[in-house]
Amino acid sequence: MKYFVLVLLLILSNFFPSPAYASSICRNYDGHQVCILSINRSAKNYWEYRAIISVDGVKRPLEVYDCRQKIRIQQDGTVLPLKNKDPGQLICTFFKKN
Repeated sequence: MKYFVLVLLLILSNFFPSPAYASSICRNYDGHQVCILSINRSAKNYWEYRAIISVDGVKRPLEVYDCRQKIRIQQDGTVLPLKNKDPGQLICTFFKKN
């Protein structure tokens, strides 16, 4: 009976998410809530990040953020400059090496 309860507790504990694994990183940035939902750093070009972010709850598709050239590349290949106070600037400053 003890083993049954122990196994049951082990199984049930896997159904609840651990608070240590946050699903996103959110920051207030220039009056907007910017959340980094998914991010991957390029192995070849350490200044490039592939990220999915949301701004004020609106999810953007995957984009490449080039922190060296200060541009973001959309999925269709459109290149846009990172303007002053652009949410993409948050990615570059948040992960910038000291």
